[in-house]
Amino acid sequence: MKIKWLGHSSFLIESSDGTKVMTDPFESGSYDGAVAYAPIKDSADVITVSHDHADHNAVDGIAGNPVIIRGGEETIIKGVVVRGVGTFHDESKGQERGRNVVHIVDVDGLRVGHLGDLGHALSDDEAEAVGQVDVLLAPVGGYYTIGPEEARDVAEKLGARIVIPMHYKTEDLGFPIQPVDDFLKLMEQVERVAATSIEIDKDNLPEKRSVIVLDYK
Repeated sequence: MKIKWLGHSSFLIESSDGTKVMTDPFESGSYDGAVAYAPIKDSADVITVSHDHADHNAVDGIAGNPVIIRGGEETIIKGVVVRGVGTFHDESKGQERGRNVVHIVDVDGLRVGHLGDLGHALSDDEAEAVGQVDVLLAPVGGYYTIGPEEARDVAEKLGARIVIPMHYKTEDLGFPIQPVDDFLKLMEQVERVAATSIEIDKDNLPEKRSVIVLDYK
């Protein structure tokens, strides 16, 4: 399985047979230019959308005639299983920013969890519904989502072997959120990869929880 970071909360998860699942595509230039990541040019077979905000639901224009998945129903496409668990974008059960869906993608014998804009700690029932994940794509910037400490706790609760941080302050994101370093300080095993993508094999997962920081350009 290959995981490529496109920027913000958008990733491209590609199976060994070439099936492509894209998460939360952003609208380049949205929010008065605050989302300054370059437009997405990758194609996809499936797109998951955690919630309907412009920096997460820009599905128009993505090549490949993808199937769009917004809810929690289980969908199987080309051997890839996708399902969702309903959560919230804030700590007030959605009263501030609405609902959020955590999507779980089963591909090549690995389980990938994408938290979207999760805005609260997971309850025991929510964590059980998500299930244990091998790879966790987690927002760590705070303010609009969970921050560094909550992201660490969610990763532990879900038993993630690999954590790839997302939704944090970069030179191409003008949101008032924290940089990735605030999260990395809390983690013991961190690797910065000077590339936009990595390949992960189910037989070579790290024994100790590891954080992998990807580039987006």
